[in-house]
Amino acid sequence: MAKISAYILTYNEAEKIEAAVQTVLWADEVVVIDSFSVDRTAEIATSLGARVVEVPFHGFGDLRNRALEACQYDWIFSLDADERCTEEVRDEILALIAGTPAHDVYRVPRRSYMMGRWIKGSGWYPNFRQPQLFRKGAMRYTLEPVHEGFENLSGKPLGTLKNAVWQFPFRNLEEVIKKMNRYSSLGVPKLANKKVSMVGALGHGFWSFFKHYVLKRGFLDGWAGFVIAFGNFEGTFYRYAKRYEEVQHWQPPAGKPIRRETPPPSV
Repeated sequence: MAKISAYILTYNEAEKIEAAVQTVLWADEVVVIDSFSVDRTAEIATSLGARVVEVPFHGFGDLRNRALEACQYDWIFSLDADERCTEEVRDEILALIAGTPAHDVYRVPRRSYMMGRWIKGSGWYPNFRQPQLFRKGAMRYTLEPVHEGFENLSGKPLGTLKNAVWQFPFRNLEEVIKKMNRYSSLGVPKLANKKVSMVGALGHGFWSFFKHYVLKRGFLDGWAGFVIAFGNFEGTFYRYAKRYEEVQHWQPPAGKPIRRETPPPSV
């Protein structure tokens, strides 16, 4: 029977890594690709039987390709630290690779939970990222620093699993803000050849909010849907604003040393 590697990317994920690893212990190996976490991420993963490989962060595309190199078995299953494999997904994967799969690369739907509820709108369900199940050598990632794409090298069309993994993208609102800030910075290089302005940044931000809240029916998800849409507004706005800042090279006005004036001589 074909064997399978599961890999997980981490950086300071001590609060999430245990739950993630525990849902892929059925794999023939679990590989944690860690970018030199300064918390207990690597220690926790190792204690659960995972093999930890330290890789410096040069963007998510590069990091995922390094993960593919570290996986040694016939099939690879990709799981993020905020995702959880379910028993249904496990059984579907094992049944698939035990037979004669029609595809070499498979998308896996995700079902997301945020602010106490399963998200139904906001473009989050069914939600897909890059394919998460594939034969080794059948896929590679493109090198964007964030929201990286992929190349299907197999010559066969993509397949799609029926069952969904679970995603818990944010523990609290502080994580929403931190991720928005980090991802907006990582997204700046994508705008290198675009003309940007603060008005344009605002316009792109409003469009992102409208798209997620109205067109993708985020309003059905209550406050969670509003936070998702507003987070996309902020992330988009600051991505363009940071690029504008980069182009402008703003500097404070030049100054000069200020010393105490010499008092006039007394008469």
